[in-house]
Amino acid sequence: MTPSYEVMAVRYATRVTRAAEVYLNFHTYGDADHALVMDYFFWVIRNANRTIVVDTGFTPAVGEPRGRSMTCPVPEGLARLGIDPASVDTVVITHGHYDHTGNVGLFERASVVMSARELDFWTGPIARRFQFAHSAERQDIQALQRIEASGRLKRMAGTQLIAPGITAIEVGGHTPGQLIVVVDGEGGPVLLASDAVHYYDEVDLDRPFLVVADLPRMYEAFDTVSKIAGQPGTAFVAGHDPGVFDRFAALDPAEPGFGVRVG
Repeated sequence: MTPSYEVMAVRYATRVTRAAEVYLNFHTYGDADHALVMDYFFWVIRNANRTIVVDTGFTPAVGEPRGRSMTCPVPEGLARLGIDPASVDTVVITHGHYDHTGNVGLFERASVVMSARELDFWTGPIARRFQFAHSAERQDIQALQRIEASGRLKRMAGTQLIAPGITAIEVGGHTPGQLIVVVDGEGGPVLLASDAVHYYDEVDLDRPFLVVADLPRMYEAFDTVSKIAGQPGTAFVAGHDPGVFDRFAALDPAEPGFGVRVG
């Protein structure tokens, strides 16, 4: 019997942006520009036997100079959930952007899963060109290289079973090896789209995100996400949309902005 998991999305930072700074070629849609909130999350998958963390956020030292407001730094968020980083057995890094790779050094015993294509890109020469480099932190990429050298980083391609009931799927688009994660949640299937879909409107309105490595693959990723999310009972979690707080139950009713229980 495949095990099921509790799945949680924890908000660690936020900012206010504009639609024209979120959607690719926004002016072509004929809509008026407007303010948008962008929330930043990491995700926890756990049951009685294991704890898996999907993405590791950024530190205040990285986020605050970029104009991001910390709401609950990742170490504090983990502590509030009763999670010792040393107890985490697997970390999934969905892609190499700075807001998904910080704090990876906290998880000293965990295996780290990442797309081979993604890691090769961010350790290669094109990633140093400005339009890519500004989205990553060199020290985070170097930390991932050290983890690989230690033997704890597992490269993947295509579709891979991370643990019983947890599957990572490489979709690309936003970055060369962007991953999504599908989980057998306690209440049914859960799709963690990460940055394959930042906002639900990306798939609902077919509007690509501004930051894109491969536009055709981004559209194909939308199709993949839509197909999975359309399966009966599937909980679909977008990567940065504050709408997740409207769709799912708060982890802490006294502080509803801390995070949600997805499945």
